[in-house]
Amino acid sequence: MLDPRAIWSQAQSIPAWAPAWLVGILILVAAAAAALLAHLVLMAMLRRIVARRWFFLGALIVRTSAATRLAFVVFGMSGALQAAPFDPAVRAAIGHVLLVAFILLVGWFAIIAVHLAAETYLRRFRLDTADNLLARKHVTQVRILQRSADTLVIVITLAAALVTFESVRQYGVSLFASAGVVGLAVGLAARPVLSNLIAGIQIAMTQPIRLEDAVVVENEFGWIEEIAAAYVVVRVWDQRRLIVPLSYFIEKPFQNWTLQRPELIGTVDLYLDYAAPVDRIREKLDEVVSVSALWDRRVAKLQVADAKETTIMVRALVSAKNAGALGDLRNEVREKLLAFLRDEHPEALPRHRAEVALNAPAGTSMQAAPPDAAPREAKRLAGE
Repeated sequence: MLDPRAIWSQAQSIPAWAPAWLVGILILVAAAAAALLAHLVLMAMLRRIVARRWFFLGALIVRTSAATRLAFVVFGMSGALQAAPFDPAVRAAIGHVLLVAFILLVGWFAIIAVHLAAETYLRRFRLDTADNLLARKHVTQVRILQRSADTLVIVITLAAALVTFESVRQYGVSLFASAGVVGLAVGLAARPVLSNLIAGIQIAMTQPIRLEDAVVVENEFGWIEEIAAAYVVVRVWDQRRLIVPLSYFIEKPFQNWTLQRPELIGTVDLYLDYAAPVDRIREKLDEVVSVSALWDRRVAKLQVADAKETTIMVRALVSAKNAGALGDLRNEVREKLLAFLRDEHPEALPRHRAEVALNAPAGTSMQAAPPDAAPREAKRLAGE
């Protein structure tokens, strides 16, 4: 730490005609320059000593370089302020600024510590693997807690800095002491912020959603791309982004396709004629999925799921390792089955049947004729 008496002895060499405020500014500038030089030398020494042995400590020194530089300047100027020939009011104002800078500096260090702790914990988990359920669980939990901690540190830091101002402190005390209605209004206005903050903590603990979960929200299918402090970004299948408040996932129902396991089962529905060869279609389904790289070899079934007046609904069940592969597999199965029916069994495709009475008398209604009505009418016309 700089010695104020040494700085004051050096300040005596300044010409007497220089005003006191200029002398004070020069003293503070000299203290800041000396602090920056000391920080530069100390950081160079620490990097040379630590970087070769402890990688984490080296990264920590690099990450906190800007914050420690500001700390050196604040402490250096605080020590030199006592030797600067300022008026008491000016000295008090500069001291107050340095105090606020120190409070902000503490908050900065706290945020850096939170981020480093989160990164250190998450270094053991990787999201670029096939079985990343456990990794997504921990990454989601740590990132939500990290953002909540950042918000809490920022609020506390700003509150501590504002309390140092006498006018703000008196206004806050009088406001809370006499304006209960205003306090209630402020509380109601802050309810969305507080609800999202609490929802973020709940999501981090219970984890109804995780990063890269496949979800259906507001009838939109997508993946959880980001979980921020107040909202969630859902990456929709067509590259759009759906922004949803955090509280939505606590208060409203939604679909999570990968909550427990990423494997899924999907359906392919075909509406066919009653003459469709179901057994042959079932064999073709087995043939299609057996050569597909998208099928996970768990489920491949075909059944008649419904029968209506003119068509039957044939439903194929197929499984895949995740939602993306399942969507591509369903499309592949649908296309190949339709091509198979069109080329080899066209009679299986839906058709409309109608029987029309020939030469119906005027004014009579169109009704279904007997099966032999058309041949008899044709013979009668031929005889005429």
